[in-house]
Amino acid sequence: MEKFLKTASIVFHPVGMPIFGAALYFLITPKFFENTLVQIKLLSLVVLTIFVPLVFLFFLKKIGIVQSVHLKTARERRLPLLFFCVLTTLILNYVLNDFYFEELYYFYCGILFSGLTAFFLSLFKVKASLHLIGISGICMFTVAMSIYYQSNLIFLIAFLIFSIGWTAASRIQVKAHKPLELIFGFFIGVLPQLILVQYWL
Repeated sequence: MEKFLKTASIVFHPVGMPIFGAALYFLITPKFFENTLVQIKLLSLVVLTIFVPLVFLFFLKKIGIVQSVHLKTARERRLPLLFFCVLTTLILNYVLNDFYFEELYYFYCGILFSGLTAFFLSLFKVKASLHLIGISGICMFTVAMSIYYQSNLIFLIAFLIFSIGWTAASRIQVKAHKPLELIFGFFIGVLPQLILVQYWL
């Protein structure tokens, strides 16, 4: 059981959640996109949301600004979160646009607002769960897509809701967060997606 709980911290790592949401979008949307375009967009997102942040994080560890790649303190999270917000802004300006990828564009806007909120909370030494921010944001985005496309995604949504609880239990199991920090993470992930959904739903 312990191994099962810890698996969620790996599977739903916040670094992978933006690309996970993008992959779900291209799988679910009835809009037609050429395979080459989808591959280019996904590759660009992988580089900017996974590869570059990880390189930056290991660089910060190398020079001693952070002690661990797990970013165990609110102080250690500040610079990586700010850097991630800058990268997300670049994605919104140069990789996605609100005409061809309207839904995905606002999903990433929600990610940006969630990242900024987590950053500002870290200035006050509040460590919201980035894992919960990621998985709860994707869950809200999937619910919105289900309504917008009138698609039956009940099993996927049920799995994502289960994954929220699974991830929360995992973070408690590894003693990474207190319950209040998980609650903060959940709402920071859901609310920006819920607020921005009015612009495309």
